[in-house]
Amino acid sequence: MKIAVTYENGEVFQHFGHTEQFKIYETNGGEIISSEVISTNGSGHSALAEFLKAKNVSVLICGGIGAGAKTALSEANIKLYGGVAGNADAKVKDFLCGTLCYNPNTECNHHEHHGDDCENHDHNCGHHCGTTK
Repeated sequence: MKIAVTYENGEVFQHFGHTEQFKIYETNGGEIISSEVISTNGSGHSALAEFLKAKNVSVLICGGIGAGAKTALSEANIKLYGGVAGNADAKVKDFLCGTLCYNPNTECNHHEHHGDDCENHDHNCGHHCGTTK
């Protein structure tokens, strides 16, 4: 299985539509086999779902995400775990162990206010922990 994480400086980047990099992990049997950081090449928002689909990603871990991007990921059959913050490698390990804390209701809906930063919003309410398996 391939898992993608919105990525910046080792951390989960907090705005899916503005991420410039993903770290993509190849996993097997609950173990990370390999990983690589790849550039989005300027793709943004819902175009990123197609980008991930082309890379055969089946799971996305991210911080904030808008409704349109959530829909595009769903249509691409990519399972979303949003509202996640912290070290990307640790969060993937948490996911593989079934202990990732995430918020299925995370949604950034303020895109008309350019310059707002999703990481300043509360993505912690409604978190689910240990439900990734």
